[in-house]
Amino acid sequence: MSKKNNGGLKAVLFIVITGLMVAVFLSSCGKTASKNATSLNVKYQVVNLSPQLGPVSLYIDYSIFNNYSFLYAVPSGYFNLTSIDTPFQIRSAPNQLTGTVVIQGNIISRNDALKANLKYTLFMVGMKTDNTVSSVFLTDTGSSPSAGRAKVRFLNASPLSTGFDVVANGYLDPGFTNLTYKNVSKYVEMPAGNYNFQVFKTGTNAGVIGTLPNVTVQDGHLYTLYSYGLVGHTDTLAFGMGAITNK
Repeated sequence: MSKKNNGGLKAVLFIVITGLMVAVFLSSCGKTASKNATSLNVKYQVVNLSPQLGPVSLYIDYSIFNNYSFLYAVPSGYFNLTSIDTPFQIRSAPNQLTGTVVIQGNIISRNDALKANLKYTLFMVGMKTDNTVSSVFLTDTGSSPSAGRAKVRFLNASPLSTGFDVVANGYLDPGFTNLTYKNVSKYVEMPAGNYNFQVFKTGTNAGVIGTLPNVTVQDGHLYTLYSYGLVGHTDTLAFGMGAITNK
């Protein structure tokens, strides 16, 4: 074999070996991220507020994560992630009774960069009939309120809705005005206590759209209130409200 050919062979081998080393390195990095996800203390929850989706499941890095389906208007509660490898996908839920997994394609796919010691909520919103199913992704960590007070924010997740004003015990805070669909207010600080929250069409103080009664907000805590369903409906698409304790 000529020296020229020998040199070419060495060059090819060098490229192949270098490529393999890079692939192993990248694979190792990915596995390390997954293994250390629990130690990062990342908490996550899914809230299915899309009334026509039916039960859904969370897939992380193309593998199903949850043991039980996420039902309409029932918050999952926070759970610790064992992997932060993307994508995070919402798909139609498998048949939990028989264990049959039927993948009907992704409903939502996200590639959010999750950080250690934070909490996150993924809200599913919108309607299948008009192809508006989408998501609202919130970071649920904020600064602590003043002593004796709590912080509350509001997400309008009611499809086809116009702006909302949210009244707490008859008082309308400027931070709770004209909340349009898929938008969330900033955290509003208020005294700890028991509240009745009412939703009105922006600019009106008559004709209550919905009420969330007897909500106890505790000293030092953070909360997210949300609406769902369609204004004016009395069927399975009826307007409703809920609350999540973030801290």
